[in-house]
Amino acid sequence: MSNWQIDIIESWCKGCGICVNFCPTKVLELNPMGIAAAQRPEDCTGCELCARLCPDLAITVMKLEHTA
Repeated sequence: MSNWQIDIIESWCKGCGICVNFCPTKVLELNPMGIAAAQRPEDCTGCELCARLCPDLAITVMKLEHTA
């Protein structure tokens, strides 16, 4: 289970692939419609490169609070 949540506003994503290419843990992929999707969210390290590099501001990365 990841400590991070990746939210992608699909209507804002133009499918440029920048987030996919720069994700160090290969969490993101373009889906069949050409939109970014978190295919392996459990591998996210929270580096936020995807959010910082997205020219459309379509991605946010948030730290999850786990309760015992």
